Amino acid sequence: MCELLGMSANVPTDICFSFSGLIARGGRTGPHRDGWGMAMYRDGHVWTMHDPRPSCDSDLAEVMSKSSLKCDIVISHIRQANVGAVSLPNTHPFSRVLWGKTWTYAHNGQLEGAELLPVGIHQPLGSTDSERAFCWMIEQLSTRFGEQEPDLIILAEAITELALQMKDKGVFNMMLSDGTALYCFCTTKLHWIVRRAPFKKATLSDEDISINFQEVTSDKDVVTVIATQPLTHDEEWAQMLPGELCVFQGGEVVFQKKPSE
Repeated sequence: MCELLGMSANVPTDICFSFSGLIARGGRTGPHRDGWGMAMYRDGHVWTMHDPRPSCDSDLAEVMSKSSLKCDIVISHIRQANVGAVSLPNTHPFSRVLWGKTWTYAHNGQLEGAELLPVGIHQPLGSTDSERAFCWMIEQLSTRFGEQEPDLIILAEAITELALQMKDKGVFNMMLSDGTALYCFCTTKLHWIVRRAPFKKATLSDEDISINFQEVTSDKDVVTVIATQPLTHDEEWAQMLPGELCVFQGGEVVFQKKPSE
């Protein structure tokens, strides 16, 4: 399956350290050789990039792992193709406009019968079950709320409901953002860690790279990283439950819906 990487921060922050660990898994320490992509938000504006090459062989990925482009929210994805050819249109994350905002989405897993999901204005450009599910979710939100965007709690409840419907079709680990908040839903594997003062040193599991966060942060910084599998071996990551939705804003958990709730 694919792997996901997300970030939510209260100050513009670069993703270089975590992204270096992710791209190693894209063909070198992991089997995810079928493309990679990233969406980076700053003040609600998004910059996306896609490459159907393995991230471990991508010169663009190499540049991004060393470019200190600071942002508020990140969604990144490395692909192991199951549904749809290895191609640029099938490379996550996908984007659509709703309520005047650019929403981006990436998915890990396979969905049975996704091709039957009804879509309207938001048609898939590629041939993946992932993009079809995204278009369906955007259509459902648009139909349910019309032109008036609901507040975050109401929206999070609706996204949870839709994600649970996708969970019934298979594995649906996903990240979704409008540039304001980062919505993460778990079916099998998602982990997260909040880094705040006092900051410590961390070492990647997939690369011989360490960083002392105290040297590159201030006492007010709060940065949360979300990943399919923990990216470091010397930090304690929280594991999400199957059927759980977490919403991160400014590095903090602002909504959490667990299966029993």
